[in-house]
Amino acid sequence: MAANPPGAGFQNKARVAILAELDKEKRRLLSGPGANLPLAARGSLKEARDSAEQQHIAAQQKAALQHAHGHSAGFFITQDSSFGNLILPVLPRLEPDV
Repeated sequence: MAANPPGAGFQNKARVAILAELDKEKRRLLSGPGANLPLAARGSLKEARDSAEQQHIAAQQKAALQHAHGHSAGFFITQDSSFGNLILPVLPRLEPDV
């Protein structure tokens, strides 16, 4: 039979302690707020959070648009951008001279 190297018992105890702490933290997180709610209630919480986020973005867009119109002679529109821009500059549509 091979003998365990010195300190092997300490390493095993440390691993067991770490795993026990992780399991305890996992149980705490699983039993945290919303964990006992039915799935339908969790969905409504997500919808409420998404709605609040959308309202916050709309307020930011409005503020950015007002600032741009007050400090620039350009034209801007609110538009979701793949780059995270809240407003985008646009070129005015010119009517052709007849």
